[in-house]
Amino acid sequence: MARALSHINGNPTLHIPCRPNPSRPFPSLLPYRPMKVTMSLSNQPYWASINSDIEAHLKQAIPVREPLSVYEPIHHLTFAAPQTTAPALCVAACELVGGHRDHAIPAASAIHLMYAASFTHEHLPLTESVRPKSMISHVYDPNMELLLGDAMIPFGLELLARSDDPAQNQSDRVLRVMVEVTRVMGSQGMVYGQYYEVERYQSGNKDSSSHIKEIERISENYEGALHGCAAACGAILGGGSEEEIEKMRRYGLYMGKIQGMINRIGSNERGLIEKLVEELRNLASQELRGFNEAKVKAISTTFEFNFMYA
Repeated sequence: MARALSHINGNPTLHIPCRPNPSRPFPSLLPYRPMKVTMSLSNQPYWASINSDIEAHLKQAIPVREPLSVYEPIHHLTFAAPQTTAPALCVAACELVGGHRDHAIPAASAIHLMYAASFTHEHLPLTESVRPKSMISHVYDPNMELLLGDAMIPFGLELLARSDDPAQNQSDRVLRVMVEVTRVMGSQGMVYGQYYEVERYQSGNKDSSSHIKEIERISENYEGALHGCAAACGAILGGGSEEEIEKMRRYGLYMGKIQGMINRIGSNERGLIEKLVEELRNLASQELRGFNEAKVKAISTTFEFNFMYA
């Protein structure tokens, strides 16, 4: 990937200068909307340690170095995307099935890159988005965000490919994870969720019943698909059985779906989804039966939602 990026930067027909916008501050973290549900992830030692390891891996993999016109914006876009629990869930799932954390960190980092690329593309200034653009600070020109957002996806796949150690006999698992990740990013996963969300807002459907069903559908295809993929990938890399892999996939799907619904619903509408959220939570809890109780307790702490809206 580094060779490909250097080649692009060195080609005068494709070279695009890196021009940060001096009128906009350089953000460290840019949430695209207020979190409407409390999740004290940073205060939980287990999850904080996982996120710290993922961040360290990404910083090592994407240093700010020459060519600066490529690596500086990639580095920025990687860490400017708001935090999602999917990468950490990948690592936790790996450990839950008895795997070692080191086996899942590259996959978790790749998942974050894929998510950051999706976030970047969704918030391009020249594209229609249902997100409040006023909360997004664009440090680089739109063409830079478009091209480098594209570059982040194959870079994530490169991280996965480089993690393959023949001595550990992980090649089949790494390949399977690459298939899982590329599938969830495609038209049947997160892209579909984004497209359907735009279509929903354009239609202006205000019927409450249809409104909730549409939010549920979007959340299942975006946050649900992302978390389901992350959990399955962790179980694959941890050497889990097919049953364990599918259990983790369903667990991630349910919990990611809950996150998406809570973040999309209005504070005056929370009563409309409380029953559904509770049903999804119960389904997710059932998927964790049979695993080590101490590890189940650790993995569950990050999804202790409550309806305390901002």
